[in-house]
Amino acid sequence: MTQYRPFGRTGVKVSPLTLGAMNFGARANPDHEDGIRIIHRALDAGINVVDTADTYSQGESEIVVGKALAGGRRDDVFLASKVHHRMGDDVNHFGNSRRWIVREVEHSLRRLQTDHIDLYQVHRPETDTDFDETLGALTDLVRQGKIRYIGTSCFPPSAIVEGQWIAQRRGRERVVSEQPPYSILNRGIEREVLPVAQQHGLAVIPWSPLAGGWLSGRYHRDLTEPISLRAARQPGRFDPALPANQVKLAAVEQLTELAAEAGLSLIHLALAFVLEHPAVTSAIIGPRTLEHLESQLGAEKLTLSQDVLDRIDEIVPPGTILNQADAGYQPPSITDPAQRRRQGVTPAR
Repeated sequence: MTQYRPFGRTGVKVSPLTLGAMNFGARANPDHEDGIRIIHRALDAGINVVDTADTYSQGESEIVVGKALAGGRRDDVFLASKVHHRMGDDVNHFGNSRRWIVREVEHSLRRLQTDHIDLYQVHRPETDTDFDETLGALTDLVRQGKIRYIGTSCFPPSAIVEGQWIAQRRGRERVVSEQPPYSILNRGIEREVLPVAQQHGLAVIPWSPLAGGWLSGRYHRDLTEPISLRAARQPGRFDPALPANQVKLAAVEQLTELAAEAGLSLIHLALAFVLEHPAVTSAIIGPRTLEHLESQLGAEKLTLSQDVLDRIDEIVPPGTILNQADAGYQPPSITDPAQRRRQGVTPAR
């Protein structure tokens, strides 16, 4: 029997596992009927949250989800989608502006075959768009009944707090959730994001609890060639020859041994770890196949012993990110050298 958890302070109850739909569509699994079968199996297993985004296979994921929920299953699902990433060549077909959000939500509603989205999330921060502009547009959509709740993804703690301040001072709808990356190999959000979310009563629905597949059982120390389709797109995260990923491989080997000693699969160890944190509401799993889904179901019923959790802390200390490329979002203050250097100053000689 699934033990449902409170979704922040909304009064909504959600399953400990969320079905992520990123892999449905041309990006990973182009077979719509297979995607529908996976979604139905997840719902039959007690999962009641499905998370997608407009950018996943350029809308195709939302189409698959819409097909799966048509015919009577929509009302039993807490449906989440996102907006921000580029959806076309036009200069304004992306972002967090009112103009784009109001336009793009209509496209998502059409693809999802629904009249409302339960949780509409800002997929990434955007420093050159006023957050009040974004929350103003989302507030109007809530009041129009097109979305029910507002969420964010990969927002730093300062932006999470700013969102709460804007809602209070300017009469906007409150952000109720945050969706950050979180796994045994990527524990950075334990420093501030999770405590801040707890302080403000936000639900937390982490993505990539298997570290993009590193904790799936496929990776081992002797690996020298990429085995992920994502390696070509994100070599910094998935190329095993890189030093930062060699560190991840060493940790994976120790975690594999720990899982075996505990009588668990590495997948179940990884998912149960994420679900152990008191700030975490529901962990997003993103199966590409039915076999992947079956291997992850049941983790929500496990409780890790204190000894196992202590061993995990020894392998990857709390708050540690083994590879900064896994952080999910780096602000322009880090990625743009021009923001770290004074401009127009004659250098001393």
